[in-house]
Amino acid sequence: MSNILLPTIYAVSSPDSYKLHLACWNGFDQPLDVFVRNRTEWDEWNSWRNDRDDFSREFIFALISFYPEADRWLFGGAYQILSRSARRHATSYEIKLLDESKPFIGRLKLVLKRPGRIKAFNFENHYQHLVVSEIMPHPYTGEAFCGYDSIDIGFSILESIVAIQRADWKAALENTKGVYLITDTSNGKKYVGSAYGVTGIWSRWSCYIDTGHGYNDELTKIIAKHGLAYARQHFRFALLEQRTMKTDDNIIIERETYWKNVLRTREPHGYNLN
Repeated sequence: MSNILLPTIYAVSSPDSYKLHLACWNGFDQPLDVFVRNRTEWDEWNSWRNDRDDFSREFIFALISFYPEADRWLFGGAYQILSRSARRHATSYEIKLLDESKPFIGRLKLVLKRPGRIKAFNFENHYQHLVVSEIMPHPYTGEAFCGYDSIDIGFSILESIVAIQRADWKAALENTKGVYLITDTSNGKKYVGSAYGVTGIWSRWSCYIDTGHGYNDELTKIIAKHGLAYARQHFRFALLEQRTMKTDDNIIIERETYWKNVLRTREPHGYNLN
């Protein structure tokens, strides 16, 4: 079967009037997570201007790194630049989202091997060669709930799930007690925690998203020093055990102690203090 190329479904009459924006990890955020949790914040990724004036043409064709899959990009919209300051060190463009791009935003997925480290390219060099990977029935709203036994997600993905109150994740976790694991990928240290009483996993993990540390002593020290960006870059969440809300709290506490011992998560090997 031959590939479906972008021009067959999305016509651009003057590609040479566009800049192709390849939005990737900026050291703090994945643009895919930003797109899911806050569309206004995503628009700002396209309106931000640096000294190089990367978007030096009238239009922007924005693609978002779909980082769960290699060489895949999610369409984030086409914009017209209405004004640009001539001043040096200007920080933004005035942009307008093009109406014709709206039906494809968050639904159209394309194949492209990133051609370089910069974020802006001449669109005409790529437009004719962009392969359509998928057109989703609905705009992308984050990773679907994967099942209790398969949870292993980064902080930034969990942040997006909580921000939009994704229904499948919330329904699965809000009435669930259990024991969870947080791994710091920068050094391999781990923290074992639990949710019991009237607090389910959803509520407990939402606290981590709000604070970055969930009020755990050692994690609090890290976030106080490095900020929330550290959690977004390095913290991963996994569910070790899931129990119903009817489970006696003492059982959850005992299982938490078991996992602390098995995984050796107490200081100096991990972040647990007791």
